Amino acid sequence: MKLLTVTVPCYNSQDYMEKCLDSLLAGGERVEIIVINDGSKDRTGEIADAYAAKYPTIVRAVHQENGGHGEGINQGLRHATGKYFKTVDSDDWVSADFQRFLDTLEACERQGGVDLFVTNYYYEHADGKGDRSINFSNALPEGRIFGWAETKPFRVDQILMIHACTYRTELLRQTGLEMPKHTFYEDNYMIYGNLRSAERLYYMNSDLYRYFIGRAGQSVQEDVMKRRYAHQLKATELCFRAFHLDELGDRRKLAYCRHELFIMFGISILYARLNGSDQAEADLAQLWESCRAYDEKWADYFRWRTALRFVCVPGKGGAAFVRFMYHVAHRVVRFN
Repeated sequence: MKLLTVTVPCYNSQDYMEKCLDSLLAGGERVEIIVINDGSKDRTGEIADAYAAKYPTIVRAVHQENGGHGEGINQGLRHATGKYFKTVDSDDWVSADFQRFLDTLEACERQGGVDLFVTNYYYEHADGKGDRSINFSNALPEGRIFGWAETKPFRVDQILMIHACTYRTELLRQTGLEMPKHTFYEDNYMIYGNLRSAERLYYMNSDLYRYFIGRAGQSVQEDVMKRRYAHQLKATELCFRAFHLDELGDRRKLAYCRHELFIMFGISILYARLNGSDQAEADLAQLWESCRAYDEKWADYFRWRTALRFVCVPGKGGAAFVRFMYHVAHRVVRFN
């Protein structure tokens, strides 16, 4: 059995996927790299097959009809043989700390294993401006396995995105979450939806994941996110309905899940309102209605008892405030 399965969903990725795959090959035989060719129309499938032929004990190529990023993750998990599971997008890569990451993962296994292994991720902007690490050292203990009770509050710019997380494969299979097809930003559902089952955690303070920002047409480009606001709404609703917050026994796990949902709702509201259409406003209202139907207490908490109430103010004044807050946040984090 491999130590780690890394799934690389690819769609028309011929121009950059090799940098990603080469960085992962540094893991050697401890790693299984599953390249998902998601119905690409360029040379992506050919490149995937070439890597599989050259590194037959490490790389596997899976070809599927176009199903989107989420179906790429689903396929990777179906084929995974590693004890741990990670997703790396085809335009991103891992740093030279990949070997140390694997060594540490092995050390965790000798101590009974972990459910969730967390590392930092580093924003790499195409123009070289605003590059920064999302570091969790203020919130998570270092150098040992720990539980949620030992965590501290996360800052507003800290969220356990897919770039930061490596899950135990068996946990993902036991949870049984299926990522929706043809939906962007669904990876938030993968991470959030599995937190309920994660009890044993480890944090390595390393900028392992290099998150590239600035490719034309990328899903996190501002204009793309405004057009695809409905995908963000869907991902947020999936997260909210993944489980009831009151089911969580640990107050620190509850605090983190509340934090992540706050960020998810905030992003959804921002991009729906930046879209500016009547349909976006109607879809946003539907989101709140659906969430209230699932859990009225917590839906009302996020809508009325947090800072989100200010970005929900209707009319031109509310929309102007949303635009102001968006540009402030972008200057601080530069997340797209």
